[in-house]
Amino acid sequence: MYRIRVRWVGEDPRAALSAESDLSKSQVRTIEQQLARMDARSRHGAWTHDVLTLVAAHPERRAADLADMLGRDKDALKLDIRKLKNLGLTHSLDVGYRISPRGSAYLRARAEDLDTKG
Repeated sequence: MYRIRVRWVGEDPRAALSAESDLSKSQVRTIEQQLARMDARSRHGAWTHDVLTLVAAHPERRAADLADMLGRDKDALKLDIRKLKNLGLTHSLDVGYRISPRGSAYLRARAEDLDTKG
């Protein structure tokens, strides 16, 4: 016989993190560094920007559909999207995903940065 106890430990910290929509330049750089490390460790090459932009462009789309669009394995893609969720950049829905306010702010900041450099 086992006894299992459950207790409330508080809100998921990713919820507050994902709600941030006003990012400083330092926060954008930190996110860029985190994503660059994920890309560098990946067996299939850089993926973070492609996945973020695809989720932003296709909210509520099933993982299988997104995987087909990227030519990737569904289960591996789901793990990668979970990594982005841990950084507060995406939200998981009952069906599919959507970009979080933090993820949108990051993509905007990145696009603005590319515009000023290009």
